[in-house]
Amino acid sequence: MAYESDATVEMPPVTDWVNDWDWLDPQWGANAIDIWNSVREQCPVATTERYGRALMPVTMEAVQQIAHDTEHYSSIFVSVARPDAPRRPAPPITSDPPDHHGHRRLLLPAFSPKQIAPMEDDLREFCRGLIADLDGADRADAAEQYSQHIPVHGICRLLGVPESDADMFRDWIFRNFQLAPRDNNVKLQLMEEMAIYGSRMIEERLAEPDDDLLTLIAHAEIDGEPVDHDLKLGYIFLMIVAGIDTTWSAIGSGLWHFAQHADQRARLVAADDDDLLWQTATEEVLRYYAPVTMGRRVVKDTEVSGCPVHAGDQTLVTFPAANHDPAAFEDADEFLIDRAHNRHVAFGLGIHRCLGSNLARLELTVALQEWLRAFPDYELDGGAETTWANGQVRGPRNIPVLLNR
Repeated sequence: MAYESDATVEMPPVTDWVNDWDWLDPQWGANAIDIWNSVREQCPVATTERYGRALMPVTMEAVQQIAHDTEHYSSIFVSVARPDAPRRPAPPITSDPPDHHGHRRLLLPAFSPKQIAPMEDDLREFCRGLIADLDGADRADAAEQYSQHIPVHGICRLLGVPESDADMFRDWIFRNFQLAPRDNNVKLQLMEEMAIYGSRMIEERLAEPDDDLLTLIAHAEIDGEPVDHDLKLGYIFLMIVAGIDTTWSAIGSGLWHFAQHADQRARLVAADDDDLLWQTATEEVLRYYAPVTMGRRVVKDTEVSGCPVHAGDQTLVTFPAANHDPAAFEDADEFLIDRAHNRHVAFGLGIHRCLGSNLARLELTVALQEWLRAFPDYELDGGAETTWANGQVRGPRNIPVLLNR
């Protein structure tokens, strides 16, 4: 069923980020860090009426308060959007207690260090293959030709879905995060396409089980009761949509950053795989360029940092902004590859902390190691522009670079 002609909403440019923010504004992608820092200098929580009343906390204190409070905030809606936007469940991220625990308990073992660590050799081989495809090239797009392929490969291997579907996944991700928040018809079409795909995958694994996450989902039970089909579809949607764009954005941000810092590149290239410097550097990429901002719906009146909020309001859980709060991090505005104390919240907080953090860390580390060693002198192509995605998942979509072999 299609929405009427008002399905698409056009928004004017933001001129006041404290009282009228919009995470889909073209200014957001490339300038979000400056935006959060500017807002924080004026108040801890910004507001907007563009999606109904919605809040944007920019301090670690406010973000922690919201993330840990399941009494006043619901995760059933995890993206600030139009009140009439069509939505579908994608547990455990869209579930509240007590249901949340069963969904998370079901999926968490698939992302344990024991399950993820054996993927390293395959990921390295895959990254080296992408690099080999650039043989003889003087220029490349480090996003389109490298970072955007790696998490797709990882999720396809983990789920057990065909890697030939990668282009379709990338299209779904673009429409879900960049177009659907302002166009309900796009969202409805996307939900239908993904439901058809997910149902087919589930039917295949019910008929022919395999040793993969998709088989676990197809046969999922919680406390001895079969999981509803729509919830199984939600598990698949979550893996594809949230497990891919988030990590390729982190990888791309790291590549964009190191392209501009030859001294940091040199230190990393000289370090062994297990050198602590690689660990601190990747954690700093996650802190400084955290790609994911979540959302909550207020279900009971409360307040955040002195700002009253009411049932029905929406709020961002702005983890990336919290990572730049000088009250939480010394030299918060500086990128320090050897930062010793780094309790960042790139993977979230509380019961909804990211299921896939082990996989994301591995993909990020391997991707950066292989690229920097292959192209130790690469740099941004000054004649071309890096483009950034706005909204819930922020990161570079195009990174034109000179390989300088």
